[in-house]
Amino acid sequence: MEEMGMTYKIEYRKIDTPGGKMRLLILRPKNASAKVPGVLWIHGGGYATGMPEMVFMSRAKDLAKMGAVVVSPDYRLSWKAPYPAAFDDCYESLLWLKDHTDELGVDDSRIYVGGESAGGGLAAAVCLAARDRGDVKIAYQMPLYPMLDCIDTDSSRDNHGLGWNTKRNHSAWKLYLKGLSCSADEVPYTASPSRCEDYHDLPPAYTFVCEGEPFLDETLTYVKNLKDAGIKAVCKVYPGNMHAFDMTLPWTQVSKDAARDFRKAYRYAEKHFRT
Repeated sequence: MEEMGMTYKIEYRKIDTPGGKMRLLILRPKNASAKVPGVLWIHGGGYATGMPEMVFMSRAKDLAKMGAVVVSPDYRLSWKAPYPAAFDDCYESLLWLKDHTDELGVDDSRIYVGGESAGGGLAAAVCLAARDRGDVKIAYQMPLYPMLDCIDTDSSRDNHGLGWNTKRNHSAWKLYLKGLSCSADEVPYTASPSRCEDYHDLPPAYTFVCEGEPFLDETLTYVKNLKDAGIKAVCKVYPGNMHAFDMTLPWTQVSKDAARDFRKAYRYAEKHFRT
């Protein structure tokens, strides 16, 4: 497969997780002349749907085109197993990536984590846990329009945006947090990263979101918290009210702009952010 001057191959592996064997989809450059960044990319779907093959319609494909190794886990979905199943699977994928950097041709000082929507929420949770556990150093995070807050924000309350809305959001969180009450402070940051109170020593971040979607406020709050802790973080806000607009409406100018800006941010990170 050849795009943008870079060839990459598609592989599948199975790894051990707390839930048993899990499938990983891996995109690897064929002709890399040096070690490249390795990106754990986590698919979206409200924690309840989706598959790793969504990399081919997400910004993860851009990363593969630009020469990164992309690892995407087929984590357990909430209708099969609620929290902490998805988080545990994604964290095991991060550990696997760290342990296989030489085999994959990955620069172990440039391990990045990203994802879209619920995958963005899981990406943030993985970054927080990696910092606190100290077993993986993550150099950069890309949680795009992330699903971070199980409690309504001003933008997620009474939201009737396209692609995702308040009703779907409530249903998805209820399914993922089965048995936990977010309003009673029972939910840890590895489930709802907005519960985090300390943002120091986290990786630099890039994200984007559209102005009319439910996750606008929680995305902006996450980035503000990073900046307040002295972390370099950028959020681009685009017009519209379609959640995951870059994936669902890729032919529109705003989606092309978002993809272009994302690629530019990644190229900067590739050169400047290492552990």
